[in-house]
Amino acid sequence: MSRVASVVPVLPEHSYPQEQITEALADLVCPPGSPAASRAPLLRRLHRSGGVQRRHLVRPPQEYAALGGFTGANDAWLRDGAALGLQAARGALEQAGLAADDVDLVLFTTVTGVAAPSLDARVAGPLGLRPDVKRLPLFGLGCVAGASGLARLHDHLVGHPDDVVLLLSVELCSLTVQRDDPSTANLVASGLFGDGAAAAVLVGERRAAALGLADRARVPRVVATRSHLYPGTTDLLGWDVGGTGFRIVLSASLADVVEAHLAEDVKGLLAPVGLDRDDVTRWVAHPGGPRVLEAASRALDLQEGALAPSWESLARVGNLSSASVLHVLADVLAAEAPGGGQQRCVLFALGPGFSAELVLLEWSS
Repeated sequence: MSRVASVVPVLPEHSYPQEQITEALADLVCPPGSPAASRAPLLRRLHRSGGVQRRHLVRPPQEYAALGGFTGANDAWLRDGAALGLQAARGALEQAGLAADDVDLVLFTTVTGVAAPSLDARVAGPLGLRPDVKRLPLFGLGCVAGASGLARLHDHLVGHPDDVVLLLSVELCSLTVQRDDPSTANLVASGLFGDGAAAAVLVGERRAAALGLADRARVPRVVATRSHLYPGTTDLLGWDVGGTGFRIVLSASLADVVEAHLAEDVKGLLAPVGLDRDDVTRWVAHPGGPRVLEAASRALDLQEGALAPSWESLARVGNLSSASVLHVLADVLAAEAPGGGQQRCVLFALGPGFSAELVLLEWSS
C-alpha cells in the first residue's frame, strides 16, 4: 500500500476579513449606477451566509479591476500560481525528507487557469525535478481533484512500489470571478472561494519500508479508494468557458445529490475491506460550502463536530477548490495527539461531473 509521506498547504500572503472582500467585489461585480447595482444587497447577504470569515487572495483587492479580461487574469494565474506551487512542492519534499530528484511522477491539478506548457513543467526546473520525470497535468476535475489525485497516485504506486510521486494543486479562484455577471451563481462563488495551493508526497510500499515510514506516527496509509460519476448531473457544477474566462455553473441541487448518494458511496468504500461507518474515527470532507457540509452530515448521520476541521477550514480560508481537502487533511494530521492509537479516516470530495472521490486512510497517532 502507498503512504502519504507529507501534506503541505500554502496560502498567498494577502489575507482579508470576509467583509472587506465583500465590499471590494460589490464595487466590481455590482458597481453603483450600473444595472447590476440592485444585486449588491443579495451579494452581501450571500457572503454573510457562506460560512467564510476570512480569505487569502493572490492580489490585493484593489488590483483586480486592473487585470482586464481573461488574458490578464490567466497571466496572473500563471505567474503567481507558479510561485505558490513551487513553495508548496518544496515544503512537501522537505517535510517528507526527500529531494526533488527522488520524484518519479508529478500529478498537477488546477481548474482556475490554463497554460501549455502546463504549470508543473514550468516549476520543474526551479524545483530540481529530473529531466525524465513523468508528468500528468489535469484540468476539469475541480474541487474533487485533491481527493482524485491521492487516489490516482495510489493506483500508480500499487504497480510501482519503489516510486516517489508528487501531487500538486494550485487554485487561484479569485481570478475567475466574473465582473459582468450578477447571476446568483457568480455572487455565491464570489463569496465562497479563496486562493491557495497544496502539495503531497506519496511513496510506494517498498519505498516506504526503505524509508522507515511504516513505523512513523501520522503517516497515512492508503487502504482503498472509490469513484462515482453520477449519471445525468453534468450540468450541476463546472465552468461555461467564454471570452471573459471561466463563468461558474453552480446548481442549488448539489446538496440534494450529496444527501442522496454519499452514504452508499461510503458503504461501497468500506465494505470491501470489512469495515462500516462505525469503524471510521476521522472524516476529512472537502469544505464545499455550508449546504454541502450539512448534507454530508445528514447523509452519514455523523455526530456533531465530526466535520469540524472542514467547517474551520471553510471559515478560515474559504473553499480552495482542489487544494481544500489537502488543507483539511494537513490540519487533521497536525492536530493528532501522540498516543491516540490507530485512526481510520474517510477523505472525500465532490466536483464537476457531478462526481465524488473517496479515499480510506489509516495512521497511528
